Amino acid sequence: MGEFVLTDVRLFTGGADLTGHSNKVEISSEVEDKDTTNYASNGWKEILGGLASAEIAGAGQWEAGDPGKIDDHSWATLGGVGPWSIGPRGAAVGSLAYFTKALRADYKLGDAVGEVAPWEGTAKSSWPLVRGQFAHPPGLARTASGTGTSIDLGAIPAGKRLYAALHVLSVAGTSTPTITGRVQSDDNPGFTSSTTRLTFAAATAVGGEVLRTDGTAITDNWWQVAWTITGTAPSFMFATTLGIW
Repeated sequence: MGEFVLTDVRLFTGGADLTGHSNKVEISSEVEDKDTTNYASNGWKEILGGLASAEIAGAGQWEAGDPGKIDDHSWATLGGVGPWSIGPRGAAVGSLAYFTKALRADYKLGDAVGEVAPWEGTAKSSWPLVRGQFAHPPGLARTASGTGTSIDLGAIPAGKRLYAALHVLSVAGTSTPTITGRVQSDDNPGFTSSTTRLTFAAATAVGGEVLRTDGTAITDNWWQVAWTITGTAPSFMFATTLGIW
């Protein structure tokens, strides 16, 4: 991907798709520098990396009246932690994604009379900011259990983890429609001997969750999302992101 103009940034937080109501998003990640300069430093300053942190700042047009709208979601999650996923261009399977588990730190809304009502918000990371890929697109409704497209993320060495975020964006149906998402791995794209590595909590309403593996090495390099759907006439829209850090 070469240089490009931001015209189709995708922004998801919890069960809210803010793409159509946001016009700015900034992602930052940093590591504290700790001074370790001593008499043997030969006149040069020496530093070590300290604690790392990440921050997501977004802004756009205010809207309310549904759990998937910015105002409803912000008031429900202010002070809480949840998944944030950002794609700098679209959200097709395999496209670039940045995501993390973050604290909803602040929320601002309102402006002068006659102006389009704006919102601004900031989330501060509780987990690393992961650079990965979308594993399920947001615009594809699922009405039955199934599996997604396999992607080659690579193997996970010891000490690294597979991170996964799920954003349940809409729920329809009767008799308590429920979706349970899973992340599977295998050594081949056909998934002839797949292993479930992570399982999200069963969801009956819009919302989100982010999980990670325990740091044990995994030699499989192919990954996919699978889901089990129950209920009468169920239909779910959801997005998932996967990455290794």
